[in-house]
Amino acid sequence: MSSNLVEDETQFYCKAKKYWKNIPATVDGMLGGYGHISSIDLSGSKKFLQRFLRDGPYKIGTLHALDCGAGIGRITKRLLLPIFKTVDMVDITDDFLSKAKAYLGDEAKRIGNFYCSGLQDFTPELNRYDLIWIQWVIGHLTDVHLVEFLKRCKAGLQPNGIIVIKDNMTQEGIIMDDVDSSICRDMDVVRKLIRQADLSVLAQEKQENFPEEIYNVFSIAMR
Repeated sequence: MSSNLVEDETQFYCKAKKYWKNIPATVDGMLGGYGHISSIDLSGSKKFLQRFLRDGPYKIGTLHALDCGAGIGRITKRLLLPIFKTVDMVDITDDFLSKAKAYLGDEAKRIGNFYCSGLQDFTPELNRYDLIWIQWVIGHLTDVHLVEFLKRCKAGLQPNGIIVIKDNMTQEGIIMDDVDSSICRDMDVVRKLIRQADLSVLAQEKQENFPEEIYNVFSIAMR
C-alpha cells in the first residue's frame, strides 16, 4: 500500500508545500513544464464532463463547482466557469491564488471563495457542489487522507452531484516522487481507495493524445 511509502507524514506534506512555493505561477509551472498539453487536457475533460450535462440519470446541476488543487485557475477558467455559475478554488499555495485573480480577469468575480489549504485539512461546504473536480493532486495525499477527503467531498455534494478525479496512474504498483513529494498509484489502488470512501464509479476514461513519456492519465467520475 502506498501509505507505507510515507514514513514521515509531516515531512511529506511540508516538502510538497515547499516545492510548490518555488514553482512559477504560470500555466507551464502548473503543468511541470508541459504547458503545451493544456488545451489537449482541457478538451479531453470537456468531453468527459459532457455526459453528465446531458439529460439522463447522471445529469448534474450547473450552479456550483469546486476546483481542488486549483493553482492559478487554469481548469477553473477554461473548463468550469464556462459551465458553472460560481466556482470555488482551493490550493495550498497562496501565491497561486493571488495570481489567479489576474489570470481569471473579469471572470474572477464569479469565484465564490478562494481557500488556501492543503486538501488533507480542507472540508468542502456541506451540500453545496454539483461538481468537485480534483486534478493532478491526489498524489499529495496519503491513502488515509485521500479516503477521508473523498468522504468529506461526498458530504459536500448536492444530491445529484459528482466528484471527478483526473490524475496520473502507474501501469502497476506505486511510485514515490521525492522531488515534489507525491505518490503515483495504479488504477487498482485508486479504485480501492474510492470504494473505501463509499463512492461508486460512474465512468472512467483515459486521456488521449498526451506525450508518450508521461504517465497515463485517467478521469474517474463517482458519486
